[in-house]
Amino acid sequence: MQKHKYRFNPDSLSFVKDQASFSKKFWTGLNYFLFSIVISVAYYVVFSFFFDTPQERGLRRENQELLVQLEVFNKKFDHINTVLEDIQQRDDNIYRTIFEAEPIPSTYRQAGMGGVERYTDLEGLSNSEIVIETAKRLDKISKQIYIQSKSFDEVIGLAKRKEEMIACVPAIQPISNKDLKRVASPFGVRMHPFYKVLKMHTGMDFTAPSGTEIYSTGDGVVSTVVQSARGYGNTVIVDHGFGYKTLYAHLSQILVRSGQKVKRGEVIGLVGNTGMSMAPHLHYEVRKNDEPINPINFYFNDLTPEEYDKIIELAAQSGQSLD
Repeated sequence: MQKHKYRFNPDSLSFVKDQASFSKKFWTGLNYFLFSIVISVAYYVVFSFFFDTPQERGLRRENQELLVQLEVFNKKFDHINTVLEDIQQRDDNIYRTIFEAEPIPSTYRQAGMGGVERYTDLEGLSNSEIVIETAKRLDKISKQIYIQSKSFDEVIGLAKRKEEMIACVPAIQPISNKDLKRVASPFGVRMHPFYKVLKMHTGMDFTAPSGTEIYSTGDGVVSTVVQSARGYGNTVIVDHGFGYKTLYAHLSQILVRSGQKVKRGEVIGLVGNTGMSMAPHLHYEVRKNDEPINPINFYFNDLTPEEYDKIIELAAQSGQSLD
């Protein structure tokens, strides 16, 4: 049964049926419609604020899983970094030491990847700090692995040249010295025979009669031949490669020429008394990267451990050099 609205007519003192106009019905309906929209929007906002949609819950769960995976990756990075540091230590302190190669500077190993804007594309993400930090660690480890790979390539090359290196490194005494009594003055600070002051003696002096044969202590190439009446007098320098050079001074006669290849044990000159020398002797030096080092550590092909101890004892008894 259809319901009708009535209103009281004061003029007739009776209720009459309310006949609403079209415009009134329109605006009334419009008001209901707008009110419904407002209520719906409010409901949606409140519901969205307090409750997640299935899609949002899925994204949130996926985000949490990604964060967990990043943490796992970072732990793996820590493990990889520990292993890599151990490899680097072995490389610098064992492998490269064996082949007498300079270690790789830590500043070069630890340097990061260049480029200020390298990680710009990762900015603005919900977890951009974690993602960028992980990307930086990955790039840094990648660079260290690349550097280590190149280092191992170099070590492999050194290993292949080890036989050549063994033949080149000075390893015998420069003159015949079977009884070890020809050592006159060792490496170190000694009294200068002419100036009478303490001065660094950068080699070892071997006493011997003039004309005694002098041997190249390793394979190499004669890099310098000097004929002089001053200083070291007649001098020969042999470049053995691998950073090693040997110097032979005060020679009476030079038997090699500059650029000539020589073998260990080959005669290169004769003992003399040329230059600033007090008596016939050989002044012998070993240089590594052009820095003089103690030659007494380079007679391992000639001496037994007992003879090595003896030659050190004999050398220590001298307080003055002969040049």
